[in-house]
Amino acid sequence: MLTLWGSSQRFCDRVNRRDFLQVGAMGLGGLTLADVLRLRAQSPEGPKPRAVIMVYLAGGPSHIEMYDMKPDAPADYRGEFRPIRTNVPGFDICEHMPLQAKIADKLAVVRSLQFVEPMQHELEEVFSGFPKSAKRPSFGAVVSKFRGHDSKLPSYVSLDYGERTTSYESPQYLGASHAPLQISGTSGVRNMSLPYNIPRTRFDDRRGLLNSFDSFHRDVDRQRESQNMDAFSAKAMDIITSPRAREAFDLSRESDKTLARYGHKSDKYIYVGKTPDTPWDGHKFLLARRLVEAGVPVVTLRAGGWDHHGNVVSGAGGTIFISLKSALPLLNRSIHALVTDLHDRGLDKEVLVLVWGEFGRTPKIEQNGRDHWPDASFALFAGAVKTGQVIGETDSRGARPKSRPLGPQNVLGTVYHALGIDWKQKLNDFSGRPTQLLDDGEPIEELV
Repeated sequence: MLTLWGSSQRFCDRVNRRDFLQVGAMGLGGLTLADVLRLRAQSPEGPKPRAVIMVYLAGGPSHIEMYDMKPDAPADYRGEFRPIRTNVPGFDICEHMPLQAKIADKLAVVRSLQFVEPMQHELEEVFSGFPKSAKRPSFGAVVSKFRGHDSKLPSYVSLDYGERTTSYESPQYLGASHAPLQISGTSGVRNMSLPYNIPRTRFDDRRGLLNSFDSFHRDVDRQRESQNMDAFSAKAMDIITSPRAREAFDLSRESDKTLARYGHKSDKYIYVGKTPDTPWDGHKFLLARRLVEAGVPVVTLRAGGWDHHGNVVSGAGGTIFISLKSALPLLNRSIHALVTDLHDRGLDKEVLVLVWGEFGRTPKIEQNGRDHWPDASFALFAGAVKTGQVIGETDSRGARPKSRPLGPQNVLGTVYHALGIDWKQKLNDFSGRPTQLLDDGEPIEELV
């Protein structure tokens, strides 16, 4: 029998959705996917948001080259790229993102976002809404604590490439049980390999990952027989070796057509210089979709490198435009594949997608590049919010908000609101003092 894992939400006739899908897969009643989606649409409340995928563009993506173009500005501000129209009037985007132009009605962009972190590459504001010095828990840890989840699946998965849980994804005073399960892209599970001496080479491909699950499960059984494991470690091991987790991480279950839709292992882009030599793992987007579909509430993933300082790119013989001309089409395809896939599967009202970075780039071009600029940036939304709109406006050169200035706490407040979490909720910090999740987390009204 085919089992489609998901929430235990019920239809208007009180039939459990998971059971309903199981029955349909068995062929009882001849129910088709269209029947399933029709019944869901007839529900008086409709599907409720239950998960978020956050894609962070570390380094500071250029708002002017992507979602807030200024074609009428002087040449040393507007740059080389030109805007194209989308299927939503007034929602023009970069010419190198044509796939998103076709689905702008499924997207919403905030063009008037400002950060407070003083020009540094600190992602704490993106993950917590606060500067690094505040030591606030990441939003993923907050969702893990308040939303709860199936104990056989992780509540928070990070697809970062790092060798350790990064400071910006730390649960801080929420405790280690709300830390993310760290996955090295689509090729390995860091949390398993380092503590239990599973070689990195065992995770070189998806099949190797599943084989490692098998042997690791046997190793864990022996560990339990020979020594005590703390409750948290035991729980983590149960999660990662459960059949449901195995299925969620198994990309070989996807068709070749779907895999190709998200990209290829050979995809590379130019970060600096003129040679495409930096890998782009588009299958991380597919893995994120599989994880939220299986029931994981939070998935985060890093995509690309966006720190296009003039002295860096020009020093290697390139420009910001050479780099972005190779990277933007890959990001464009990944976003398009994820958003359309969620819609095709009827998950667009259940999963919120958020794409952003830690700041924008300077309005004026220097040495063929742009430097850090926290006074103007963007946040792209899809899924479980009101889409097909542009929110806020910057001035004629993209330097600062002209209308509707918003901050990262408003963005995360919107995420919390979508998932049914009160941003004014208080938790005890390290000193035992009750502390609100956000200081100014009013959700972005146009989105909710």
